[in-house]
Amino acid sequence: MIKKLLLPFLLLVAACDVAGAASTAFINVNIVPMHEEIVIPGQTVVVENGLISAIGSVDEIPVPENAEIVDGTDRYLMPGLAEMHAHVPDGTSRNLDRVLTLFVANGVTTIRGMLGQPSHLVLRQKLLSGEVFGPRLITSGPSLNGNSVSSVADGVAMVRAQFEAGYDFIKIHPGLSADEFMAIASTANEVGMPFAGHVPVAVGVEDALRAGMATIDHLDGYLAALLPANSDQSGGYGGFFDVLLAELVNTDGVAELASKTAEAGTWNVPTESLFEHRVSATSVVELSNRPEMKYMPAATVERWVSAKQRQLDERGFDAQVAARAIALRRNIILALHNAGARLLLGSDAPQVFNVPGFSIHHELAFLVEAGLTPFEALQTGTTAVAEFLGTNTGTVALGQDADLVLLDANPLADISNSRRVHGVMLQGSWLSSVQLEQRLLPFRQKID
Repeated sequence: MIKKLLLPFLLLVAACDVAGAASTAFINVNIVPMHEEIVIPGQTVVVENGLISAIGSVDEIPVPENAEIVDGTDRYLMPGLAEMHAHVPDGTSRNLDRVLTLFVANGVTTIRGMLGQPSHLVLRQKLLSGEVFGPRLITSGPSLNGNSVSSVADGVAMVRAQFEAGYDFIKIHPGLSADEFMAIASTANEVGMPFAGHVPVAVGVEDALRAGMATIDHLDGYLAALLPANSDQSGGYGGFFDVLLAELVNTDGVAELASKTAEAGTWNVPTESLFEHRVSATSVVELSNRPEMKYMPAATVERWVSAKQRQLDERGFDAQVAARAIALRRNIILALHNAGARLLLGSDAPQVFNVPGFSIHHELAFLVEAGLTPFEALQTGTTAVAEFLGTNTGTVALGQDADLVLLDANPLADISNSRRVHGVMLQGSWLSSVQLEQRLLPFRQKID
């Protein structure tokens, strides 16, 4: 659908040296290919020059001389995952290596940056060439929002400037007027540049669908779109992604709205982990004591604790409203899936209690809790991403780019097994769990 999105990205791939030039062979591995819900046991997978060059029975596929051997016995090889709503530090930030390493260590080999800046254009190429360690980067330009856009003409000019600069897509943030948004959408469609992100309150979901929005993130605007016809369709003040509207919406409209989304061809990145970590009854103590928090600065975790506490203390907010909102959102996710409206995996990391990489596995679990099977949830971060972006990734198949993750247990049997990363192959370069742990060591917080 969005193959136009990656023209600059794919040209950069062609221009750069492949990071993993040596050959690697996964021996006696179980393949989770992701093109269908199967596990293929006892396979050899050979990677050469960054591509999968051979796949077949361990008894039939020869291992290239001098290849690096990875023992796949009782392990599961699947495509690398994508984080389709990431926040990437500036290219010169001291936090950049932390964030990118955390993604890779958790099996995330592609990220879509959702708050872009000029340094990301250089970073995108450095990641592809291997000059900087980290996943492939799909980048937005700086967001178009109520503060950055002052008029229709201003919005049009910003779209054209970002297209000329070579960003992959336009990021929409809140605050745009309906006229500004429609002008931005029209110009983006004219130049062939996808636009994605939030649904401005002045626009609403249905008009955003008609305008051709590539992705709606956070299910933004869906609860407001389900308000009764005689209510304020903007929802008034709804709180964090309209959590306070949960008692007012008409759930009878969920299936119809999901069908309209499918017909429009707009994809959704639910970021359910962001929402549930912020509004659920899970205590700040439990969230801040999760093992992955040791990789985040203490001051960051303290800010996250304060953000959740402010949410819990907000006027009109209570546990029952929050539980109703969570149930509604899960219902919408399943309805979108059942209607054929496509979903993409994304958690919005790093954000409140969403540690990069780790939060993708929480997101997968929430998708399964919403009613998707483990296979269907994994598709949102593999085959669906490849289809959306038009990339040569997303499956374990001959000729595919070798962005892979080796797991110690079957993720189709239990989605929590996606966390059991034995190693990651990034653009054909193999990193064992020991090597990944060594990369993570500098970012662990010392506890007295």
